[in-house]
Amino acid sequence: MTASSARARRAFALPMGLAVASSLVLVPVTTASAAEAAPAATTATTTAAGGEQISYVVNILPGKLAAALAERAITKAGGTVVKAYDKIGVVVVHSARADFAEKIRKVPGVQSAGATRTTPLAAQSTDDMGAPVELSEKQLDAASAKAEGDEDPLQGLQWDLPAIKADKAHQKSLGSSKVTVAVIDTGVDDTHPDLAPNFDREASVNCVGGVPDTTDGAWRPQPGESAHGTHVAGEIAAAKNGIGMTGVAPGVKVSGIKVSQPDGFFYTEAVVCGFMWAAEHGVDVTNNSYYTDPWMFNCTNDPDQKALVHAVGRATAYAELKGAVNVASAGNSKLDLAADTLPDASSPNDSTPVDREIDPSTCLDIPAQLPGVVTVSATGAKNLKSSYSNYGKGVIDITAPGGDSTVRQAPEAPAVDGRILGTLPGGGYGYMMGTSMAGPHVAGVAALIKSTHPKAPAFQVKALLKAQADTLACPEPYDLDGDGVNDAVCEGGKSGAGFYGAGMADALDAVTKR
Repeated sequence: MTASSARARRAFALPMGLAVASSLVLVPVTTASAAEAAPAATTATTTAAGGEQISYVVNILPGKLAAALAERAITKAGGTVVKAYDKIGVVVVHSARADFAEKIRKVPGVQSAGATRTTPLAAQSTDDMGAPVELSEKQLDAASAKAEGDEDPLQGLQWDLPAIKADKAHQKSLGSSKVTVAVIDTGVDDTHPDLAPNFDREASVNCVGGVPDTTDGAWRPQPGESAHGTHVAGEIAAAKNGIGMTGVAPGVKVSGIKVSQPDGFFYTEAVVCGFMWAAEHGVDVTNNSYYTDPWMFNCTNDPDQKALVHAVGRATAYAELKGAVNVASAGNSKLDLAADTLPDASSPNDSTPVDREIDPSTCLDIPAQLPGVVTVSATGAKNLKSSYSNYGKGVIDITAPGGDSTVRQAPEAPAVDGRILGTLPGGGYGYMMGTSMAGPHVAGVAALIKSTHPKAPAFQVKALLKAQADTLACPEPYDLDGDGVNDAVCEGGKSGAGFYGAGMADALDAVTKR
């Protein structure tokens, strides 16, 4: 995401985004601080006064009995159940009643409830989230002519593979076809020749609206929709087949779980559906290169935002309980997520944003800041934190290549671009950059670890990700533009934890250390 856009996490394409206990307490419940108490925008419930439908999540105790009781109360309060996820106690509801949320929160057994958006349910126009820069036929031919040995034709352009030792890892293992990485994103074009060999149809679905749609091809982006998910999928698992590029884990399976609307919004009901689908279909790793709209940060002192944190938190925790490692990008706003307060001038991004100061310890970017989720920062071709990447000691778990401007971090030849190469819908290839591109590298390495340790539960795979990472010290100075002033302050000294967490993901260790 660029500073002014608010959807995919999101990628830059610049020329130069469980334990399910009955209480389900996922975040600290605190008294609202001054930072949190800034005015929120007009809520969706007031919009609903015009008689238009609004989407909500209602969080209750898990179980069919609780869901049945809640459905009666929801109907009485003027709502219609769209989908009930009994196993985690999350119910997706539509209502045109302006007072629906207020009424349902008073019902015994309802733990939280809130609107998932601040505008009515309506058809949306397509809005580009940062178009990739596609390689021309001339560039494709030039890169192919320089391929060496058993490299795929475009591998020389992928400086990111040696940065995490994936090129050396591939000499040992390409990963197991029994491992699946789900790309929870804008959709995946499984007809792409570099993705078709590794595509897992059974683990793919369209979750837009919060209800699974398994119609053949429903997981694909439609004409005019974002290429983001297809790009991410290629970074993870483009086949090593003599065609195009090579993924980090070219022997594993990849699935597409489409959760974004045509305009690029990732709403809570769709995200919950995506994690639940992954959990119930044997997915080993999920990649999440987005934040859940419409709030960049969801403050738990706000009843609507708190409900969204609870709903997505339950879904991620359930997916992990079922064996999935959830990987999420940290964001592209160059913010210190460990700071005492942060500005948020972009929320809500589906109506009228308001300026507010938030406390990032209780106002969360979801899913990236949820418990158990692996949070990933981005680096450029010089192994320095990317200029745009969010950071923060104690928040970032690990880092990986996400790309940067060649003015700041130029790659070594034969690579010519500081961004990340990926697959594009329709069979093409192109460059994007962002923490969106860093997350898939970590998801790919996690898939390689799972391939090496097939019986390892999610917590063990996460532990190995960190233990095997290569430490990157804090750069002194961190002055990418050369003006003599640090562009950001890295806490952690030789550990580099403020920028890089445990360090750079290591694909070679993933396939060689047992």
